[in-house]
Amino acid sequence: MLKTRVWRHLTMKGLFVILALTLSLNLVATASFAAELSGRIVITRKLSKKQVTLPVYQLRGAVPAAADGTESANEFSNVVIFLEGQLPPPDKTVRAELEQQGKRFEPQLVVIPVGSTVSFPNADPIFHNVFSLSSAKKFDLGYYPAGQTRVVKFDEPGVVQVYCHLHPDMYGAIVVVPNRWYTKLADDGAFTFHDVPPGDYRLVAWHMNAGFFRSEIHLPAAGATDVVITIPVRDGEHNHR
Repeated sequence: MLKTRVWRHLTMKGLFVILALTLSLNLVATASFAAELSGRIVITRKLSKKQVTLPVYQLRGAVPAAADGTESANEFSNVVIFLEGQLPPPDKTVRAELEQQGKRFEPQLVVIPVGSTVSFPNADPIFHNVFSLSSAKKFDLGYYPAGQTRVVKFDEPGVVQVYCHLHPDMYGAIVVVPNRWYTKLADDGAFTFHDVPPGDYRLVAWHMNAGFFRSEIHLPAAGATDVVITIPVRDGEHNHR
């Protein structure tokens, strides 16, 4: 009986060792084949325009407000870049914040992985009513005063346009992405994705005023790829690696 117990113990211990070695080898193999994707966005002309009241307010009965004339100081701050394709879902979620301050959303553009939440704190000494009619996520948070917040979870990828029912000149955007390979651009338009599984993907850039721009890319195993996306695409040209 004692010999049997010892044999079972050694057998189980051996199985655990084999499993641990297999897992380690798989991790090493995955790391050795992971690719790096870097690149930059080239914006060929000014895209951001003076802030205007959008037609969505016709559905809410709001009174249009005059444009305040504000423009983006850096076009790259209005861009989100991410990958689409056969990639694993995000390994973690986040809780971002879209604050209402000075009758504006701060920051105006937020990017989060699917399954994450966004808080909408009111830092103004007035009421706000945040809402969205976007197909990716429809919500209406109702009226609430300074010092309060509301939280929304985003379960589907897509672009969610955000407004305030009381202040039609307020506008923000939440880009919900399907995996962990996403980022906002550096001040010079550069970006980098690390540890991307090799394969064929679609590199997507979304600009708050100009919309979507996509480029098909191939990432080789254990290599580095550099891409350039031009916004907007010039006549006769294509976005390329």
